[in-house]
Amino acid sequence: MNRKLKLIWDFKGPASQKTAEHHCIHLKEYAKIKQLHYYEINVTFFSEMHSIAFIIVDEIDMKTYRDALKPHRGELAI
Repeated sequence: MNRKLKLIWDFKGPASQKTAEHHCIHLKEYAKIKQLHYYEINVTFFSEMHSIAFIIVDEIDMKTYRDALKPHRGELAI
């Protein structure tokens, strides 16, 4: 069974929400141009000063995304 991984980009500061939302646009564009599969691209807001953009992908595709897009961190998607 293939595991799903969540690749995460952290954004901090008063513009973190807008920056994370904008980053999701670029994640979707990249996946479409490269014709790569993903499960979800979204944003999570933790506070006015911290938001994340994330993409959930199959473990087999992780290196392609990681090497091109340089996420700040990753974790197993639940």
